[in-house]
Amino acid sequence: MEQNSIPSSKVERAMRFVKTGAQIGGNYIKHYSKKMVDPSLSREELHEDNATDVYNALSELKGSALKVAQMLSMEKNILPRQYTNKFQMAQYNAPPLSGPLIIQTFIKSFGKAPQEIFEQFNMKACNAASIGQVHEAILNQKKIAIKIQYPGVAESIKSDLRMVKPIAFRLLDMNEKELEKYIKEVEGKLLEETDYELEYKRSIEISEACAHIPNLVFTKYYKEYTSKRVLTMDWMEGLHLDDYLKTNPSQEERNRIGQAMWDFYDIQVHELKSVHADPHPGNFLMQENGKLGVIDFGCVKEIPEDFYYNYFALLVNELLEEPGIVKKIMTQQEIINANDTKEVQQIITDAFLKMTKLLATPFVEPSFDFGNNEYIDKIYALGEEVSKMDELKKSKEGRGSQHALYINRTYFGLYSILNVLQAKVNTGERDWKTALFNYHKPQLSAVS
Repeated sequence: MEQNSIPSSKVERAMRFVKTGAQIGGNYIKHYSKKMVDPSLSREELHEDNATDVYNALSELKGSALKVAQMLSMEKNILPRQYTNKFQMAQYNAPPLSGPLIIQTFIKSFGKAPQEIFEQFNMKACNAASIGQVHEAILNQKKIAIKIQYPGVAESIKSDLRMVKPIAFRLLDMNEKELEKYIKEVEGKLLEETDYELEYKRSIEISEACAHIPNLVFTKYYKEYTSKRVLTMDWMEGLHLDDYLKTNPSQEERNRIGQAMWDFYDIQVHELKSVHADPHPGNFLMQENGKLGVIDFGCVKEIPEDFYYNYFALLVNELLEEPGIVKKIMTQQEIINANDTKEVQQIITDAFLKMTKLLATPFVEPSFDFGNNEYIDKIYALGEEVSKMDELKKSKEGRGSQHALYINRTYFGLYSILNVLQAKVNTGERDWKTALFNYHKPQLSAVS
């Protein structure tokens, strides 16, 4: 069903958040009333009701509110499955906007309606997500895709995040300082995502730098038909992951696509220090020729050099075995701090190293089978265990660098897609491991 308008004023959007909060409160009252009659009642129905109400509200508001839902859909180790299942719809299946709002955006950007610019323009969106929706068109007898941003998205980000904060606080179970850091980083990325001219620039830079990767394809972009709120590119054929898997592809083809995805991220992180930080199925298309298409560069995380050398150092076994190096990195990454007792520092360090070693498993062997469901289950189980640690919850400062948010999200998303794809990829020795070791080598004797 098409959406004819988006609540645009702060008052309208605030009232929608208030209404959602009241609905959630009502769901809790209903749950506890039933529980008085049946003490064995689980929270399954409560989670389902809350997830539905929150998603419906965020879908109506779109923009940053819906983007938060999209991000939360990837946090399987934090949220009950009812939330992640519902929020996954935000990735590429949100309710689209009606035609008049689309024409309005075009006129503001180019002074003309889309029908005056293109030979054909389909007013019905073929894909709708959190920040914008995609329409088919014909340009010079060629099929193209036009991403059009929802009206008012950029202007509502700051106020939306302030209003979504109480809901996120309840769902994520973070302390206030940690949530503040999370919200600040999300706000910065969302503001970038609403700038389609920046996305155009990054799309060109990353696609050109990764063009040599086998079995990876990118689209062509049109600068003359791109503005702050409209992005135009060649149409790319292909299937999203779920539909692709229904075609029963061979293991060889799964591995080939998985390898292209792994190499794509490997080069971005370790060579470009700039990474496509939104690895969800809606941003990739699997093609009939067994190649992987990348279609969205809205969310790109620039990796600061000092953060890079510390964060990824713990993927190098020789450094992981050095307590002095580990403590230095843990401090710089804001995982432990001076206010922690030695006992708390040790507990957190042990938990962190346990998680790091588990996440680093694919980097240890020359190849890794991401079809190993037991491995992925261990990641989510350990993530849930760590997130509930009292030592982490009691910290008033919050844990972890804000830069880690999108990098963690990138790898969790990458691992998850490769697991669903059931791909086996070559992850073996890379030059960047040597570079990381050499960076820290002079400090080994100093911190021992």
